[in-house]
Amino acid sequence: MKLSLCMIVKNEEATLPKCLGSVKNVVDEMVVLDTGSTDSTPQIAKKFGAQVHHFEWCNDFSAARNEALKYVTGDWILVLDADETLTQKIVPQLKQAIRREEYLLINLLRHEVGAEQSPYSLVSRLFRNHPDICFSRPYHALVDDSVSKILSQEPQWQIGYMEGVAILHTGYQKSAIAQQDKLTKAQAAMEEFLAAHPNDPYVCSKLGALYVETGKIVQGIKLLALGVAYCEEEYETLYELYYHLGIAYSRLQNYKNAIAHYDAAIKLPIYPVLKLGAYNNLGNLLKASGDLNGAKTAYETALKIDPNFALGYYNLGMTLKAMNLFKDAIISYRKAIELNPQHPEAYQNLGVLLLKLGYVQDSLMTFKKAIALHEQHNPEEAKRLRQSLQEMGLLR
Repeated sequence: MKLSLCMIVKNEEATLPKCLGSVKNVVDEMVVLDTGSTDSTPQIAKKFGAQVHHFEWCNDFSAARNEALKYVTGDWILVLDADETLTQKIVPQLKQAIRREEYLLINLLRHEVGAEQSPYSLVSRLFRNHPDICFSRPYHALVDDSVSKILSQEPQWQIGYMEGVAILHTGYQKSAIAQQDKLTKAQAAMEEFLAAHPNDPYVCSKLGALYVETGKIVQGIKLLALGVAYCEEEYETLYELYYHLGIAYSRLQNYKNAIAHYDAAIKLPIYPVLKLGAYNNLGNLLKASGDLNGAKTAYETALKIDPNFALGYYNLGMTLKAMNLFKDAIISYRKAIELNPQHPEAYQNLGVLLLKLGYVQDSLMTFKKAIALHEQHNPEEAKRLRQSLQEMGLLR
């Protein structure tokens, strides 16, 4: 089976080498469609052996992706963005999956590196080179609509799913979003699409979430609620709608409604790993409302789903600390640090407990690590912590 990489790019010289390097020994062909780069993006792609084609940007991601599909010759197509990389652990499973005769599309698990909310998403980025598969929607372009139509006409096909993280995505980090003005571009494209498709649950989810993110909370809630009303058995979309309603009501400090929406999200029949954000946020709300046992259960459930969920261990540590279960809290903080050594708050709270239990030297070493990390991103907090330790006589 010949596997082709298919990409659209624009001014991606900073991230493209890592992306292409992750697939150069996996795919048989690289097709890169440049939509107007003014940097060295096309030259980098060519150095990796990619075919580079050009397309005039028209503010429609689907149009660009469908143009790129025209140049693909492989039996299967893998779609990546320049801020994504393919994990090497998934490669044997991927190669085995595309040899299966029954699959039309295989969903991939994507890790949203550095995302403040849901750490995982399911993306339809690996599919057979079928003549009727095409992208739709101008932003967050998907092949799902065309795949659903094909399945209704050709029932012999199935949709597959691979366990384990297949794609690492850094584009939802705050710095990347700000640098590329992604929110403004997304809003313009989705508002135009929504005007023509006013009851589309997927766009209601994405645009409603964007409104909440940018402070238009009431507007976002109305759109998310509309999406719920029109969403039937698209459970991943329904999860997103409930999940973002939980965030919206949390920001309005309406915790009762927020908890209800997170509960609704958790009950949906989707892959458990996709529910981590809802479990984590639910735990935060329960902790804030004084239900420490409920919060502990929520975090522990998240960690059963994903034992590598660093934020879950940190939040569990905070809850155990509030329950005066100091030794258990220390274990959780240390696990959080093991999984994410760049987490200053975990070091800081660990230092507090070590000091409380009389481990002065260990606590001092931990506090120093917290200060060093704070100095990189939050120098004011580093200064405050240093002063507190000096006042206590622990630092000179």
